Amino acid sequence: MTERVTEVREALFADGRAAEMFPVAIGLEEGLAVRDWVQREGARRTLEAGLGYAISALFILEGSVANGGDIRHVACDPYQFQALPGHRTRYGGIGLERLEEAGIRELVEFYEEESQVVFPRLLAEGRTFDLAFLDANHRFEGVFLDLIYSGRLLKEGGIVFADDTQLPGVRRAVDFCLANLGWTVEDEGADGVLHEWLVLRTGSHGVYLRPFDAFVDF
Repeated sequence: MTERVTEVREALFADGRAAEMFPVAIGLEEGLAVRDWVQREGARRTLEAGLGYAISALFILEGSVANGGDIRHVACDPYQFQALPGHRTRYGGIGLERLEEAGIRELVEFYEEESQVVFPRLLAEGRTFDLAFLDANHRFEGVFLDLIYSGRLLKEGGIVFADDTQLPGVRRAVDFCLANLGWTVEDEGADGVLHEWLVLRTGSHGVYLRPFDAFVDF
């Protein structure tokens, strides 16, 4: 199965299709970075906000399938088939088709909803994950909610891979987690000036019960 995922992923970059999707989709350097972090962490239960063209999902699952065991990837994307009012969708279901082509569709639990809606539900269900890749709503409030719920959904010391940290709203939301939740930056990178990312390690779940007046400006 790993070979098929790698084959589909490599073909997208070899024939130039991936370049046409950039910067909506991640580039090769970032993709290899997320794959390597999945493998390094031994991640089998992964979470993604924003499926899009499924380029990032291919890299994530390339890593987790190589880890072996019981693999489950949860992905959220309200615009996989539908667009915002007044806008045309970019995707038309292509992300799910690509997962089917790679032979890994059955490993993906897909929700055609916003991550800000799905993540709290997963938390209420008692679900836990090893690694989260966040590339959905890039406004501060959207990223903030994705980060907070990811931190609670991940095992303690899990990895959050935050995409598009060159955007002010994304970076400020990340800064809150670094300043107030004890998260640390494990790695960072860039695909030119249009795509920057940070790899964050979460802290103890006990931080969510800190005193009400505990706050560090960020």
